[in-house]
Amino acid sequence: MAQSVLIVDDAAFMRMMIKDILTKNGYEIAGEAVDGAEAVEKYKEVSPDLVTMDITMPEMDGITALKEIKKFDPNAKIIMCSAMGQQAMVIDAIQEGAKDFIVKPFQADRVLEAIKKTIG
Repeated sequence: MAQSVLIVDDAAFMRMMIKDILTKNGYEIAGEAVDGAEAVEKYKEVSPDLVTMDITMPEMDGITALKEIKKFDPNAKIIMCSAMGQQAMVIDAIQEGAKDFIVKPFQADRVLEAIKKTIG
């Protein structure tokens, strides 16, 4: 059975890019969310194997959403997506339990490497 991924990003084209990389490589898209609050709801709904979480989003940012999801499911596997220059936020996210991070613009091989490392 294909492993499922919840994609969280406020930019539709970023979600498209990740979706494209994942579906081409045999992963299933469990759902998409445009902000942290929606990400938390969707996570509870679809129980994905993995979440790709943008850091900077309106309403609720990725780090807050990460904490909320981890509260709900301590075993949640979340990979953060960050733009350049967000190192401090990435470190925060890792300390809060993120498994890895990928930098935008996405490179397919790096995305896949992070996912394989996280969910095998």
